Amino acid sequence: MTRTDILSRNEVSISGDTPPPGLATSCGCGLPRRNFLSGLLGGLMAAGAGAGLAGCTAPAGASASAAPMKDRIDIHHHLFSPAYVAELAKANQAPPIVRGWSVARTLEDMEKAGVKTSILLVTTPQVSFTDAANARRIARESNEWTARLGKDNPGRFGSFAMLPMQDTDGALRELEYALDVLKADGIGLLTSYGDKWLGHPSFAPVMDELNRRKAILYTHPTAANCCRNLQADVPPTVIEFGTDTTRTITDIVFSGTAARCPDLRFIFSHAGGTLPFLTERLVKMPVLDPKLASRVPKGVLYELKRFYYDTAWSAHPMALSSLTRLVDVSQILFGSDYPYRTGEDHVIGLREFGFSPADMRAIERGNALRLLPRWNT
Repeated sequence: MTRTDILSRNEVSISGDTPPPGLATSCGCGLPRRNFLSGLLGGLMAAGAGAGLAGCTAPAGASASAAPMKDRIDIHHHLFSPAYVAELAKANQAPPIVRGWSVARTLEDMEKAGVKTSILLVTTPQVSFTDAANARRIARESNEWTARLGKDNPGRFGSFAMLPMQDTDGALRELEYALDVLKADGIGLLTSYGDKWLGHPSFAPVMDELNRRKAILYTHPTAANCCRNLQADVPPTVIEFGTDTTRTITDIVFSGTAARCPDLRFIFSHAGGTLPFLTERLVKMPVLDPKLASRVPKGVLYELKRFYYDTAWSAHPMALSSLTRLVDVSQILFGSDYPYRTGEDHVIGLREFGFSPADMRAIERGNALRLLPRWNT
């Protein structure tokens, strides 16, 4: 089946017409696909990513048909320790979806989606909402709590540790502690801090240390100071998250950070945001501005193709058709963005796109194991 066929079949489903034989007509949670997509988009516009799947609960037996594989690795899965939630609440940044998170609900979602191991990270705002001293304390407490969670649930949880990026020395100390003592799988940073993206010179010491260690850097989007509350009723999760991901990729490439750090393994969420659509513009930049050429000695495409990208909020033909033209399947990783979306929903979306069984296996497990071989158990 061609990608054109897949796109056409999904267009029929979304339009509400009778789908061709074999096309799934529900999201795996009992809702007709048309209603599921309409509800999802409506929830996004009304309340942001956290509302996207409100009330969507899979019926008994649904996970068996959606996810017979039981050893998927989810590399985009959120957590909120009790102490961290308390800190967010003090800053009025603890919405119901955050306060309602629990280990039991996380494990339930993993079981339904056939996920054996989730690599946990704290989503925005991480510790960017407070001063440097508090940021160091909160990051340490959260990283230690996550490490204990992994020990209490063998084989189920890894982590991308967060850093207090307001304080370079503190960030480097926490990086060392997280990787050497807590044995985190990598570091998880936001795409920007204030109005600085990850190619900014102030972040170079952290990038260079991660490169020296040949470590993994996972990035999660946020909204930069420049771009908050730009449109009434449209939360930043809808547009700005994808845009900020693209901004930080562009900054990493054209600051020379990517070329300077060839051993640093970057993972970008949400299929790279708007990057696939804008790739031609990035490729043309060193031609239009020759001074940039020395910062990308192997070319823009070389760097973009070596990065990894996850499937969170992107397990649909519109995103995957573009991403799979930019990078090989070997660079795509399964991510759910739980609790803002479900793992099962992403399994269904990937299957409907029409990946071969071998490609599905690579996306859902094999590619992650190349980066994280310790989970090959």
